[in-house]
Amino acid sequence: MAVLSASLLLLLPHPFSSAKRCRSYIPSHSRNPNYRPISSIVACENRALCSMPILSQSQETLTLREICQGHVPEPVLKRAEEVGYVIPTDVQRQALPTLFSGRDCVLHAQTGSGKTLTYLLLIYSVVKTQRSAVQALIVVPTRELGMQVTKVARMLAARPMESELDQKLCTVMALLDGGMLRRHKSWLKAEPPTVVVATIGSLCQMLEKQIFTLDSMRVLVIDEVDFMFNSSKQVSSLRKLLTSYSTISNRQTVFASASIPQHRHFLHDCIQQKWTKSDVVHVHVNAIEPMPTCIVHRFVLCAKNRRQQTLLSLLQSDAPDSGIIFVGEQSEKSKKAGNAPQTTLLINFLKASYGGDSEILLLEEDMNFNSRAASLSEVRQGGGFLLVSTDIAARGVDLPETTHIYNFDLPRTAIDYLHRAGRTGRKPFSIEKCTVTSIITPQERFVLQRYENELMFNCEELII
Repeated sequence: MAVLSASLLLLLPHPFSSAKRCRSYIPSHSRNPNYRPISSIVACENRALCSMPILSQSQETLTLREICQGHVPEPVLKRAEEVGYVIPTDVQRQALPTLFSGRDCVLHAQTGSGKTLTYLLLIYSVVKTQRSAVQALIVVPTRELGMQVTKVARMLAARPMESELDQKLCTVMALLDGGMLRRHKSWLKAEPPTVVVATIGSLCQMLEKQIFTLDSMRVLVIDEVDFMFNSSKQVSSLRKLLTSYSTISNRQTVFASASIPQHRHFLHDCIQQKWTKSDVVHVHVNAIEPMPTCIVHRFVLCAKNRRQQTLLSLLQSDAPDSGIIFVGEQSEKSKKAGNAPQTTLLINFLKASYGGDSEILLLEEDMNFNSRAASLSEVRQGGGFLLVSTDIAARGVDLPETTHIYNFDLPRTAIDYLHRAGRTGRKPFSIEKCTVTSIITPQERFVLQRYENELMFNCEELII
């Protein structure tokens, strides 16, 4: 039987279609129309059960501490409580018991659902701070996401208040593109960190130079896994990493993303390629509603040459405290013609025309790393902001104060729409309504309708 490669599988269009190799099973009580299923259970052809246990009512009321007790060190639990992590999210409640049992896992849940904290708690339950070796590796697609994951990891690893001063802390290194690799090389040789957060390019440089090895690795996390398999720049190195890691005994692998198209095929391929163990668990939270329910979706029809004025009218009407305006990447043809990128044209227009109090900032892939970091730093300092960005900000960047998303250019795929929309509605347990507004031409309406069908949301027309 031919096995599709993961890179091809993740390009297939619909995340919920059936497959001949796998059969989907939903517990009988979920057939009740009033019941909202939280997880799916998938049985693969090789008889490995890629499933998630149904939690009892008592388990559903457990606090995060109660779930982690006996697995995660007490200082980490105290630190988590100090920063406000008390009530577990659905993905933490569903996945952590399985992860603590040692099984590999695919975390498949909405944006902002708590996947990062889930795999970090697993890591801190496994690593030994007394051991001088890299024991956990988190691979991310972008520097921005890597900085964010590193911040949370270091926050959890910090010494809690009223703790013993002589206790050795877990060290976390950010090995990211654009960083100071020479300094990191010295650090890795002198005293290896316990946890490394890395982009694939910088990681491969260190591995090829044998600055450190994977021999002591206990946990490997691939965040935004579908994005990385879809990236022509990253997929080859990622496959090589997964294959080399698969030979290590006593290992645990975690894949995470809000979108894993053809996930049943992906699970099958992971087992066939030995990227995961055969009893890998697919934790699919809110499989029926991939989009957060607190988001209101709108669209405005206008001529292509009226998009800037339409956006200005929307901003003046909405008066958003904090928002992100997504703009499409500049084409190679436009670059060769010497045209200014759409992001530059738009930000200049807004600075000249928009009189709101929000600071207008730019974030795009072609900016150097320091400029990108400066933009995100300004946004996170507080106060209102309007961030004009390409899709570099659509994956994993956590800006909880964002209340409005504007698609100045329609995303290329439904998955891109899902991740752009997921930059808002990220405050845990908040009931505040957030909006995603797409500015489209009449000819693009059918594309947006296709996204609505695939992601199961309704988009209302807004007349301005």
